[in-house]
Amino acid sequence: MIAQEIAPKILSVGVKDWDRRLFDELIPLPDGTTYNSYLILGSEKTALIDTVDPTKSHELISNLERAGAPAPRIDYVIANHAEQDHSGSIPDILARFPNAKVVTNEKCKGFLADLLLIKNEHFLTIQDGESLSLGDKTLEFHFTPWVHWPETMVTYLKENKILFSCDFFGSHLADSHLFVHDEYKVLADAKRYYAEIMMPFRVAIKKNIEKVETLDVKIIAPSHGPLYDKPRLIIDAYKDWISDRLENIVVVAYVSMHDSTRHMVDHLVDRLIAKGVGVKPFNLTRTDLGDLAMALVDAATVIIGTPTVLAGPHPAAVYAASLVNALKPKTKYATIIGSYGWGGKAVETIKNNLNNLKLELLEPVFCKGHPQEQDFLALDRLADEIADRHKPFMREF
Repeated sequence: MIAQEIAPKILSVGVKDWDRRLFDELIPLPDGTTYNSYLILGSEKTALIDTVDPTKSHELISNLERAGAPAPRIDYVIANHAEQDHSGSIPDILARFPNAKVVTNEKCKGFLADLLLIKNEHFLTIQDGESLSLGDKTLEFHFTPWVHWPETMVTYLKENKILFSCDFFGSHLADSHLFVHDEYKVLADAKRYYAEIMMPFRVAIKKNIEKVETLDVKIIAPSHGPLYDKPRLIIDAYKDWISDRLENIVVVAYVSMHDSTRHMVDHLVDRLIAKGVGVKPFNLTRTDLGDLAMALVDAATVIIGTPTVLAGPHPAAVYAASLVNALKPKTKYATIIGSYGWGGKAVETIKNNLNNLKLELLEPVFCKGHPQEQDFLALDRLADEIADRHKPFMREF
């Protein structure tokens, strides 16, 4: 990726990772990702805002050299976040520019010392709201804790009104365009990113959106994905995702070994659709967990479907319930359906794996062996109850 000009003396020097398909050994990346790094050439000082994943460090240094970093000199490396995809190349930058200072907050300094063994003499710590002059350009630092680590902050370039927002407003999307080109595609990837990474922190995000909205922002430059020259596009999307607004959607995450649970899921899905309820079923043996996470953002109800393996739920169902529990969606209702052979604690285990959520648990439907008429009738009653609970959320979808 060549250096690209955002504005005069402000360059994007990060790296596109077209081929990466898994993040943190957990998050699928169907569209690759970018590690955005930004070079600010002030009249007196030069700052590099964030670095890149350490696997791409050589490309960052090559981009800096081609960008003509003065003298060559970098005076400041701004660390908005300690996670390695942002800060992992700081040791290589310090080796190349030994007089550079790592500018960050006290908490991030501690993380960087632990994770990357950066020594104390390399740091310049700043406070919330503090400014740093580059001569004709001024960087202003605003702490945004829990978006999505406790030490995260954003950097605001006052003269150009650019918000370097770190993971805030990001998207895992490798794209040939520097700025948003396809709004629908970018918002879809941004929603996926929010669902997988940011959703557990939506209360903190609300406070931090209020904080950045006090700034006069013309461009949002995140650490992943394209830049926004229409900031309201992503800010308004985030405000919707973190709101209490729910959709008339039921997410059904299920696994079935011998088709008993699948027959129950198929029957319930058909019944819900007939009642005017939107349904998004996910077969856990085949689904992309990122798609499941994204569906959870607005869903009013979550259903876990599982057979009983020995005395408990299928491990895939346990994982799905644990994922829902960790992501903390604003979902209002949940229940469990499935089958068993001779007994067990599948329902109890799934319930315990949803204990982080503030929701109402509807009566589970569990049958012995293959579902029979009375079991399908119980599913009909469940569908009726869900449709009744969803009346406040019903609209054309």
